[in-house]
Amino acid sequence: MILMKFYFQAKRSHNSRIANELLMYFRAKKKHSKEVSLYEPIGTDKEGNEINLLDVIESAPVDIVEDCYIRENTDYLLRSLKKVLSDKEYQVICCRYGLFGMEEETQREIARKLCISRSYVSRIEKTALQKLRGLFPQIQ
Repeated sequence: MILMKFYFQAKRSHNSRIANELLMYFRAKKKHSKEVSLYEPIGTDKEGNEINLLDVIESAPVDIVEDCYIRENTDYLLRSLKKVLSDKEYQVICCRYGLFGMEEETQREIARKLCISRSYVSRIEKTALQKLRGLFPQIQ
């Protein structure tokens, strides 16, 4: 009788461990149930080829020529700043637009730093930008 009792307790214990393992498995599976692979098939096209999510997701077209053109013009502009602008214009533009590792600043902050009026900073910035636009006559 005692042996029989021990057998049923052991069997119940074994069953509860299996049940526990199953519960842990289902909980782990539930965490990942919302994850979707980009390569997961979502259907077929007219020819019967499998379509996956990656095929359907739109990405912006990359114009390599345009990117190179912009990068080249930006490099030219940054190299020309010192040559084209006066020291004060250079300082205002660098502070205003955060060039060469500087923090972007408002006209008011620049005016306070240079001990000039905000409207004068605005005029300096406007003049400097006109000079810089002159470097690219094809754009105007």
